[in-house]
Amino acid sequence: MSRLPRRLSLFGVVAGLLLCTPALATPTREEIDRSVALREDWQYLTREIAWPAHWTPDSSAFTYRKTVAGGFAFETVDAATLTKSPAFDHQRLADELTRALGRPVQPLRLPFAEFDYTENRQTIAFGLDERGWRCTLVDYRCEAQAEPGRPRGFGVVRDLSVPADNHPRLSPDGSREALIEGDNLVVRRKGGADPVRLSMDGSAGDFYDPETIAWSPDGRYLMIYRVRPGYARHVLRVEAAPDGQLQPALRSQLYPKPGDAVDIEQPVLFDVATGRQTIIDPALFPNAYELSAPRWRPDGRSVAFDYVRRGFGQARIVAVDAATGKAHAAVTEDARTIVYADRRFARELGSSGNEIVWASERDGWNHLYLIDGRSGRVKNRITTGDWVVREVLKVDEDQRRIWFAASGMTAGEDPYFRHYYRVDFDGRNLVALTPEKADHAASLSPDGRLLVDTYSRVDLPTVSVLRRAADGTAIATVTKGDVTRLAAAGFRPPEVFTAKGRDGRTDIWGLVVRPRDYDPAKKYPVIENIYAGPHDSFVPKQFWPFGYHSGGDKVIGMQALADLGFIVVQIDGMGTANRSKAFQDVAWKNLQDSGFPDRIAWHKAMAARDPAYDISRVGIYGASAGGQSTLNALLFHGDFYKAGVAMAGCYDNRMDKISWNEQWLGWPVDASYAAASGVDHAGLLNGKLFLIVGEQDSNVDPASTMQVVDALIKADKDFDLLVVPGGEHSVGRSSGPIDYVTRRQFDFFVRVLQ
Repeated sequence: MSRLPRRLSLFGVVAGLLLCTPALATPTREEIDRSVALREDWQYLTREIAWPAHWTPDSSAFTYRKTVAGGFAFETVDAATLTKSPAFDHQRLADELTRALGRPVQPLRLPFAEFDYTENRQTIAFGLDERGWRCTLVDYRCEAQAEPGRPRGFGVVRDLSVPADNHPRLSPDGSREALIEGDNLVVRRKGGADPVRLSMDGSAGDFYDPETIAWSPDGRYLMIYRVRPGYARHVLRVEAAPDGQLQPALRSQLYPKPGDAVDIEQPVLFDVATGRQTIIDPALFPNAYELSAPRWRPDGRSVAFDYVRRGFGQARIVAVDAATGKAHAAVTEDARTIVYADRRFARELGSSGNEIVWASERDGWNHLYLIDGRSGRVKNRITTGDWVVREVLKVDEDQRRIWFAASGMTAGEDPYFRHYYRVDFDGRNLVALTPEKADHAASLSPDGRLLVDTYSRVDLPTVSVLRRAADGTAIATVTKGDVTRLAAAGFRPPEVFTAKGRDGRTDIWGLVVRPRDYDPAKKYPVIENIYAGPHDSFVPKQFWPFGYHSGGDKVIGMQALADLGFIVVQIDGMGTANRSKAFQDVAWKNLQDSGFPDRIAWHKAMAARDPAYDISRVGIYGASAGGQSTLNALLFHGDFYKAGVAMAGCYDNRMDKISWNEQWLGWPVDASYAAASGVDHAGLLNGKLFLIVGEQDSNVDPASTMQVVDALIKADKDFDLLVVPGGEHSVGRSSGPIDYVTRRQFDFFVRVLQ
């Protein structure tokens, strides 16, 4: 028998192997459009999925939003009788919001997810379009609330183009008022008689800020901050196609960046009767990133404020004796790396603040301590263990008891699941209140008697239960989610998967979403949805698959992409929050890491388990900090990640907002900023890149994207770019029947990975 030529023989073997693995059909434009519309098609198919409850101030009732046919409805429950009723007239409220907003509002799709009753349930208050709103329920009139006071760029630089709120501040007995005249502090009788100037050293460059005036409870003293203004950096953006006009428009935004000079606030104490001025010694609060507003203790003998040092290595409460003006550190938190400023918790107790409940990571886990407010020393630990306190609901001084949320305490569970507990100040009598194996979000009644516990998992629809706050005893089931219609439409919960991280010991948790027509005999490209910011964890733990918050795509968005012939995953690698401090500290001065060694190990473990998981074709996408991580995947791990869609990214942390970046990379600006820069490392690009940015991004300076573009061009690197005129930071994460940006993202992955 004659033998085939060697080349033909090898070709036949390869062809045979290819024929043994069924090929994936390339999706059509119609199929891509259908996938983009999946969220809109599915999100109204559930019933009785409830959001966390809000209590009325008198503890007599609670409210929540839940899913109903056609959308969402708000419901109020009487806590005593459990009688349910509509929270308000949805149609009348929708009609009024249509008028007030100038755009159509549907009664079952109101543009807010939570509200609070005020004025004996005659008014509701909620947030909308980054503003506070109030609507009366008597005549159904709505209005946006004016922002009080002078704006500050990311909280640290005052906008001096806007006048400060200089209305007279009344003394506690109502007889006198304090205000600013000519940059100095003045006290006068109510109505304006007999003005007395207390300060003489204020000037335009070192002024007394009326918005920081604080009277002591007995009216004897005033504390106020004298302010030396920081650098008022403005980001300028051109809006190329503004609505209603032909010509472009120039937009300006106060936008401090890392390293910029912030406002320097000097606390000054005045004895109103004698006029004595005491400038508080700044030795205990040097180089402040920010000071909180001064707050007087109830006994009027001292005033306190919170301090965070520039670089976020120290936080403390500084207390000032009213009689002497002498300051002392009531409590201090030091860290070799960072004090996570946004997760600080402090509650000063009693009339003089002699005890403080304080959250600290000093032992490597976020826990509660009872602090002696006079010496700053620890009186006793309240919580302890290899787990994390996530939230404090209530501190009851009379019972000396605390209600709090924690994760990681229950062995054998997902360490991110939140459960609720109560504990005494001395650390004894720890009681678990929410036993179900799920992620819990609880609301405690103001009187501390009842708890509304709303819990779920990605595979368990939401259940809401009314419990006794003392011991967690269930009183009644309030709502129980029904996903029958959603399941009938094809929804299947994502798979939870864990694998060991870079150290070979730490569990890394993630989700896997497969196509609805998944065939284990086929090979599927893999796409990772990434958000790796150190400020939180991002893999969903709750059921609602359409997403509660931004900061990472939703399960349904992942499903829509998967249905085009991909396996889509989301992972929380090291460098994110809600585990140990060491787990989060991986990101400190190391934002380019983004947990990639853990993520790649997780991918490889998944591929070893599932032959359909094609680890040779891995893509990645993300927005904001996830956009930065996406670009860094292709710069620093281009041998593993083959394609990425990076949206609205902060690609060079020196270009981004001061608050987020100095928290993680520190101050002063050093080499760690350059190490994470996608601009400085653009020449390392390996793989296919699609950059998307909103022209009017007010969160991340859009020039950050264009600087990457400039660097890529100089490096002779090919890439795709989409600039959305008028687009904000949420570009690429909006939803609708057909979303252009999402369609372009899906089309890109189909083109480059299939």
